[in-house]
Amino acid sequence: MSTLDALLESGVDVDYSCRQGICGACEVRVLEGVPDHRDEILTDAERASHKTMMVCCSRACSPALVLDL
Repeated sequence: MSTLDALLESGVDVDYSCRQGICGACEVRVLEGVPDHRDEILTDAERASHKTMMVCCSRACSPALVLDL
């Protein structure tokens, strides 16, 4: 399940558009945890920093993921 699907299922209102990780509309800051980046936007360095993620297609690699929503 993508992070976006989990957020929407929980009633959290999040911006999104493409659901494919190509537009950047759903980018959010990561406060804790490690995302599994599946987007086409972030550079390798941005992915390695784990500072932001595209919730439309990405998931959590860590047991918990805290986002700045």
